[in-house]
Amino acid sequence: MITAPWLGGVLNRRVDEVTMEPIGTGQIGSVYRLSLAGVGAPPRLVAKLPLADPAARAMLGGTYRTEVLFYRDIAGTVAIRTPHCHHAEIDPDTFEFVLLLEDLAPAVQGDQLAGCSARHARDCVAGLAGLHGPRWCDASLLDVDGLTRPTASDAATLAEVYGPAVEIFIDRFPNRLYPEDRETLRSTVGAIGSWLIDRSERFGLVHGDYRLDNLLFPPEGVPVTVDWQTLTIGLPARDLSYFLATSLKVADRRAHERDLVAHYHRALLGHGVRDYSLDLCWDDYRFALLQAPLIIVLGCAYGTPTERGDAMFLAMTARACAAIRDHSAVP
Repeated sequence: MITAPWLGGVLNRRVDEVTMEPIGTGQIGSVYRLSLAGVGAPPRLVAKLPLADPAARAMLGGTYRTEVLFYRDIAGTVAIRTPHCHHAEIDPDTFEFVLLLEDLAPAVQGDQLAGCSARHARDCVAGLAGLHGPRWCDASLLDVDGLTRPTASDAATLAEVYGPAVEIFIDRFPNRLYPEDRETLRSTVGAIGSWLIDRSERFGLVHGDYRLDNLLFPPEGVPVTVDWQTLTIGLPARDLSYFLATSLKVADRRAHERDLVAHYHRALLGHGVRDYSLDLCWDDYRFALLQAPLIIVLGCAYGTPTERGDAMFLAMTARACAAIRDHSAVP
């Protein structure tokens, strides 16, 4: 349990009193808003903690380790806006961990169901370039303990589990998926294994779940990206494709995606990326559109159902499948 003396020690400030208020849904961890009284300490912080059950912690230990790794070792090397981290630690044996993060209230969480405007999307893709650009094809990433890059073995495993997961997903919504979307999902099954490791000559940090629900929008300034449990190494365009295909309504995406990809590309160049043309960026964007059904299908098939979650998965699926068909993204 977080106490005032412990907080005072890790913050190197005097903390006389702390109160904790749970926030969020707590599906893979516990999140609290801390109110602090003392001298020199922030008046509020957000604390992220593991689930109490040791078996659940063991199952989720990799995601906990990845998020601590990001805030402790990676965040300071990229230009994407994230909450300021005051403290990050994890026990590698028990996966007990704690993150003390900046409280960003009154920033508003994005709404995956509602989607976002093209104007907000421009800010989001520019922020995404701030994750990808500074460590673009940085070979030192391959030596970071805890960061993974898909291998041929991963591709083979995915090829085995993805097809059954697609059928689980389709069976879960027998009357709520459009026939053309069922067909599109099934068409991705044969391609997904090789897709995972293709274009490996371009790599960088990939958030893995870059969408509106994982973005906070302050009253002023750029969006703030949270939830870094899925950070990996891969083709950077996977984040771009996933965001644009799932976070904009179909008509908005069709009207603005060329401009948004170009805006992202200009931002990449601003972060020092070279030898990456706009045409190649656009081609990577089209290729990487399979990121959306991959994350949606696996997340839904093996996750805990909720009413909002189901509505979100259906909206994301309809948008993503339309993008895949628009761009003939299945080889």
